Amino acid sequence: MAELKTVARPYAKAAFEVAREQGQVAEWANMLSILATATTEPSLSVALQKPAFSAQEKAAALAEVCNEVVTDQGKAYLLSLAENKRLMLLPAISELFEQFKLNYEKAVDVVVTSAFALSTEQEQTLAASLAKKLDRHVNLTSETDASLIGGVVIRTGDLIIDGSVRGKLAKLAEAINS
Repeated sequence: MAELKTVARPYAKAAFEVAREQGQVAEWANMLSILATATTEPSLSVALQKPAFSAQEKAAALAEVCNEVVTDQGKAYLLSLAENKRLMLLPAISELFEQFKLNYEKAVDVVVTSAFALSTEQEQTLAASLAKKLDRHVNLTSETDASLIGGVVIRTGDLIIDGSVRGKLAKLAEAINS
């Protein structure tokens, strides 16, 4: 997976720079997301990998499937990907583009998993506290997992804050066994 992201990164960065310069970051994010979803559809995925079709035919077919969202620049971008045999990287490109977008907007997606459902007030307090700590706007998503016993686990990117009872018991057991 890391290799796919490494190959996809320059394509995502190029798309992001074009979108940023034109003030169309949200539109490009939406377009790339839809194109990524389309490439994972089994019959289209098989067709895009067939060597019998030219790069122009593959790019045109994908643009036609997603014609409501694909702009002229999007078509040129697809052609470039097709010519370099990179159309199947669209899911990774879309994911990286979304990360660039969040970073540009100084926003972060946070998933909070708790043993019990959080109230709206608790979510707002937690989001405000995280926004201050991370110096970013927080897009908070809340989940419940009764196996945590109590407390919360907060995930954003590669940062994980485990304040759950289950996590504390696991640390205690590890310390006892050491």
